[in-house]
Amino acid sequence: MKKLTSILGAAVVAGTSATGAFAAEPLHMIMCGDDTTPGIPVQQGFIDEWVEQNPDFTVNVEYVPWGQCQEKSMTLASAGNPPALAYMGSRTLKQLATNGLIVPVDLTDEEKASYAAPILGTVSFDGKAWGLPRAFSTKALFYNKALFREAGLDPESPPTTFDELLAAAKAVTENTGAAGYGMAAASFDNTMHQFLNLMYSNGGQVVDEDGNFAFDSENNIQTMTLVQNLAPYSEPGPVAYNRGKLETLFAEQKISMMIDGHWLLDRIPDDVEWGITPVPAGPMGSSSSLLITDSLAVFKNSGVEEAALSLAKYLTDPDHQMAFDIAEGYTPIREGKAVDDLLAGDASWSTFIDIVSKGGPEPLVNDYVAMQDAIVEAIQGVVLGEVEPDEAVEVAQEELEYVQ
Repeated sequence: MKKLTSILGAAVVAGTSATGAFAAEPLHMIMCGDDTTPGIPVQQGFIDEWVEQNPDFTVNVEYVPWGQCQEKSMTLASAGNPPALAYMGSRTLKQLATNGLIVPVDLTDEEKASYAAPILGTVSFDGKAWGLPRAFSTKALFYNKALFREAGLDPESPPTTFDELLAAAKAVTENTGAAGYGMAAASFDNTMHQFLNLMYSNGGQVVDEDGNFAFDSENNIQTMTLVQNLAPYSEPGPVAYNRGKLETLFAEQKISMMIDGHWLLDRIPDDVEWGITPVPAGPMGSSSSLLITDSLAVFKNSGVEEAALSLAKYLTDPDHQMAFDIAEGYTPIREGKAVDDLLAGDASWSTFIDIVSKGGPEPLVNDYVAMQDAIVEAIQGVVLGEVEPDEAVEVAQEELEYVQ
């Protein structure tokens, strides 16, 4: 892998110049989640360093639960009292930018080159970047080798196609006490995410190159048909399960397969005999992954935009970002020696890193929630047997066209 040049020097210079440019005042930073994850102490250490270099500022980090944090940032900004910067799903950036709530992020050519193009694409539109990627994930198929063996499957030959995935799920369900496949179908964002992993692996898309919705394709009908066929071999009542609940079932060996990020390995007991393989390919595609980033967005009209950008760049400096990625169990955002060392020490990362160039982005639209709702409703209708895959895809397309 190509070794990337650090932008630490530029970030330090930017932070130092900010010291003399602004009066002493706090920077309000909103973080999603809580302060218990392994990466938070790492992040706080870098925040402390930045404050030491910029003594005219303090940084007040507010932790807000997922499901509320992004809405809170938007509400504060709309009311004229924005945070200086906030941790946001990159999917929200277009909506924020279109409504004039965040500022574009100026990146030098060197900074741009430090990101793989697909990653930078998750935060960019209209030729501008609107956030600094902070957390990145790719996905793969986890499977339980012991359950495969019990079901008469070869644990060293995991499924590579939609048909093989369905056959393996059926075999496990019929020959063991576990469900064959963990299906997320709750009214939650990762229900759509799980579908998009399969959709991209079948060559499908939500938004085409011209920015138009293109959900009503044969690719997506085939993917929705797979969902329909997998439902009988998934955990009972999949509409009650999001990805987090499925992780618990996988850890308890109650499901044999699920699509997830590398962090799952930190959440399962040592006695679980696991395997990892790329998301199986559909008949019209090849193995892929949804590329999801969360970003640090700098809000407009905080009065401290330049300082907030300096802090954001300091936190996402390649060396600092890598330390945060490793602590959190995220797929590394950048390439470099640290990634080479990571692969040398833990080969399980290779599936998640190798897929980056083949992945597809989380669609950037003006109303992300409306898009998500349309796709989740289609998935739930198919899982519950209320609608056939072709009709579900057609209705979703009609609803998506109103999002524009």
